[in-house]
Amino acid sequence: MILSASILSADFAHLADQIREAELGGVDWIHIDVMDGHFVPNITMGPFIVETCRRITKLPLDVHLMIEKPENHIEAFIKAGATYLSIHIETCPQVFHNLQTIRALGCHPGIVVNPGTPINAISAVVHLVDMVLIMSVNPGASGQEFLSETISKISTLKALIPSSRESPLIEVDGGITPETLPHAYSAGEEFSYLQVLFLRTQMV
Repeated sequence: MILSASILSADFAHLADQIREAELGGVDWIHIDVMDGHFVPNITMGPFIVETCRRITKLPLDVHLMIEKPENHIEAFIKAGATYLSIHIETCPQVFHNLQTIRALGCHPGIVVNPGTPINAISAVVHLVDMVLIMSVNPGASGQEFLSETISKISTLKALIPSSRESPLIEVDGGITPETLPHAYSAGEEFSYLQVLFLRTQMV
């Protein structure tokens, strides 16, 4: 299991100190939530914050684009230092091209599924990604409660992955606490060839 700590709730006046504190606490990755005020109500971070995090830490940067027309910003976030770059299936009419572009630019592509979106929506592209991010809260705000209904998507995802390839990473994003973590993890254990269940939690 890998833990990816979100900087969404960090004190940006002390971002370097808080990231280093997370490193000392055993966090594996840093999760960066990018919101545009259109696809989700809030507006958050751009490539500059990713670049800043890249200077602060050597940990992988897990960048989650909650934005419309992500194709307009893919290159900028990768140049800023993203290790994984995940885009929403709900915002991408050109999803094949976008995922292929992310990989061609040397970054690991990920696909994201909202709580209300059936997991089958990504069936045509799951073979193109290195990570599937399953939203366990509605995107756009931190501090929401875990939606237990989303757990079944982890099990259903198994049927979408060709047996000829390794499983992509599975990230469960939102409402992860000491109480909800075991439920998400146990759902991932159903994969006989699972590489890792990837859980995103808040930096506090």
